[in-house]
Amino acid sequence: MVKFARMDSKSLTALEYPKVLARLAEFCDFSASADLARSLTPTGNYEDALALLKATTEARTLFTTHDLTVGGAHDIRNQVDLCARGGVLQPKELLDIQSTLEVMRRLRRYFEKRTETYPHLAEIALRLPVASDLIETIARCITPTGEVADSASPLLAELRRHVRLTHDRLIARLQRYLSEPETAAKLQDRVITQREGRYVLPLRAECKGQIPAIIHDQSSTGATLFIEPLAVVDLNNAYREAQLAERDEVQRILVALCAQIGKQAGEIIPGVAGLAELDLVFAKAKYAEAIRGVEPLLLKMDAKRPKARGQDSSSVPPPPSIRLLDARHPLLDPATVVPITIDPAPGTFAIVITGPNTGGKTVTLKTVGLLAAMAQSGLHIPAISGSALPCFQQIFADIGDEQSIEQSLSTFSGHMRNIIHILKKADRRCLVILDELGAGTDPQEGAALARAILSHLIERGVTTFVATHYPELKSFAHSTPGVVNASLEFDLETLRPTYKLTLGLPGRSNALAIAARLGLPYEIIEAARAEINPNDLRADELISDLQRQRKEIRKELEKAERARSEARRLERELAARLAKIEEERQRVLEQARAEGELEIEVLKAQLRSLKEELKRARQPLEAMQVLSEVEEQVELLEEKLHPPTRRPAQSQERQIKLTVGSKVFVSNLGVEGTLLSLDEDDAEVQAGTLRLRIPLEKLQQKDEQSESSSAFEDRRSEDAHPPSVQKRALDLQSRTALRPSSLSLHPSPGLELDLRGMLSEDALDRLEDYLDQAYLAGLPFVRIIHGKGTGKLRQVVRQALSRHPYVQSFEEGGDKEGGEGVTVAKLKS
Repeated sequence: MVKFARMDSKSLTALEYPKVLARLAEFCDFSASADLARSLTPTGNYEDALALLKATTEARTLFTTHDLTVGGAHDIRNQVDLCARGGVLQPKELLDIQSTLEVMRRLRRYFEKRTETYPHLAEIALRLPVASDLIETIARCITPTGEVADSASPLLAELRRHVRLTHDRLIARLQRYLSEPETAAKLQDRVITQREGRYVLPLRAECKGQIPAIIHDQSSTGATLFIEPLAVVDLNNAYREAQLAERDEVQRILVALCAQIGKQAGEIIPGVAGLAELDLVFAKAKYAEAIRGVEPLLLKMDAKRPKARGQDSSSVPPPPSIRLLDARHPLLDPATVVPITIDPAPGTFAIVITGPNTGGKTVTLKTVGLLAAMAQSGLHIPAISGSALPCFQQIFADIGDEQSIEQSLSTFSGHMRNIIHILKKADRRCLVILDELGAGTDPQEGAALARAILSHLIERGVTTFVATHYPELKSFAHSTPGVVNASLEFDLETLRPTYKLTLGLPGRSNALAIAARLGLPYEIIEAARAEINPNDLRADELISDLQRQRKEIRKELEKAERARSEARRLERELAARLAKIEEERQRVLEQARAEGELEIEVLKAQLRSLKEELKRARQPLEAMQVLSEVEEQVELLEEKLHPPTRRPAQSQERQIKLTVGSKVFVSNLGVEGTLLSLDEDDAEVQAGTLRLRIPLEKLQQKDEQSESSSAFEDRRSEDAHPPSVQKRALDLQSRTALRPSSLSLHPSPGLELDLRGMLSEDALDRLEDYLDQAYLAGLPFVRIIHGKGTGKLRQVVRQALSRHPYVQSFEEGGDKEGGEGVTVAKLKS
């Protein structure tokens, strides 16, 4: 079994990790979880780190629908431990235990029902004790105000009743001294007070001895004596004895309660630790929301040994690369911090960052190390989705000034001690961050030492981030596999850093340019330039050109991305408009089809009625033949309303006719396009700037479209004008000389009547006329639209419907029909 050492505490402090933990602790709900947050350390175990991240993600998901907290919980471990050792708690402390146990029980029962949805949170919650018996016992014995309740025991209830009775007798006897004129005149005040737990009266000093009593005290002036009359001594004694008996019973109850708590200490103390762990996960989720963090993809690192010195570096696979997208330092203001992106090519495990002072190199290094430590602590990182971090076994960092006067250490010596410690322990499963490597000594020796240290780390396959000013490391990074240059931009116009990180290009010193911008004489600038190696100047100019070209390319890419985003927006808008048009077209068709079906049903009912009347009237065969012709036309009309479903063979024929590149018509959208590809069930069509996936049955070749459209219009015309059939039925009725009946063919007034905005009297007149016409037309039901409003018009309409002779019943409209704003009335046949 692999043992994972604790992360290097000095490195974590250099990365400002304790400051992150302090902010995390602010989101905890009770002291135990806050202590746990402040002592949190990253884990080098991949499975443990992954489980911590998943738990935080589950908590964030939970908080989107439920406001679940551990509010009301307390760190009761010391109190429970005292009970286990025979101690006795005060009622207030017992209430803390009760509320904490209630929180545990509530959380456990919540997650017991959701183990599949929140498996990691449920694993913690299922370790919490339920302790329902103990909760109920404390609730029965201790009141919410922190007093032992009368219901704690029958004896306590009886003792308190006796205390109240004895007290009432004592006070009543003392009141007699206040009310009797003879004794009241001798009192300083007409009040009853207490001295040393006994009730006394304030007697004037000059009346001393006039009332037989025991003197307990006197005022500071000596003018008042506090006496206990001999007549109430026994009552005072009885009251005091009752109080002591009550106190003893209360103490016995508290001892019994604490003994019961002590027996369950083995469950409660670990339960508090589990509750703190659960609240810490909740705090991580709240902190992640505050910093707009995301769960990073955690990459597992293998445990292969580093190669030996002199071994071919290609034989040792590189560790997985860090990928941080728009990452932000968690301690900086998110409104002003400039995000950085670190996404090197696969196989890159060392980055050399160069750039001006105060340009952000140290902040970049701390951001990388801090986000790695946060991820391995189960904290989401302030970046965007797609960020990935390897799970490092150790994180080492040498950042800041290590100068120490007390230890006689210079800056260089302090850094060397740290680096020596790091080199002894670092391997390919570690992250090493070195700020200003080789600084603080002779530049030539410092550069050589920095290059040698970096080479040693690269040979061991250690993921390394280095910040430096040495140009030798720039060329080393450029020529070494697995290493890449990076730089932080500097704006020469404003003489301020932009804090933007660029991978692939080394940074420039900009010393001469800055000096010139600040006003240093031109001849001095040129003299200094003459002292620089021409090759270095040309390389500096080349870097400047590359940076300028890269900036221009980045601007063009941003411009292209904006254009692409706008095109996507227009595409979505057009697709939404087309979908809305198609929805409206389908709605119109369905409404027309529904009205046609209703008309056909009315015609069929009227034809059946005519047929019965013809039979009863014994009309000639010619009349029956005309009626049969009308019925045939009605059936044809019904078939047109319900065309038969297309057979698979027809789909195959259409698929054979359609060819890639041909012009097609999309029937459900009403647009033309070009066929790009053809599958078994659907096809891809280019319609303007849109690429659409369309089912084959919705496609027509361009030459078929005109025929289909004309046929569709003919069918709509026939569907919308069934009166030709009605005319023939009327002719038949006149030829047979039948007397008019209730089923005579009367024009339909439509299925709906809109009364919104009308006065009650006008609405009732309109409703009366409409119901007469609907009844004569043979409509089975109608919809009356009166709106919601104050409900007055609805009440008037329904009262009229309830009394109308043609209305069989009525009901409120469905959700899709208008709800309370519509009444559907069923008419009598």
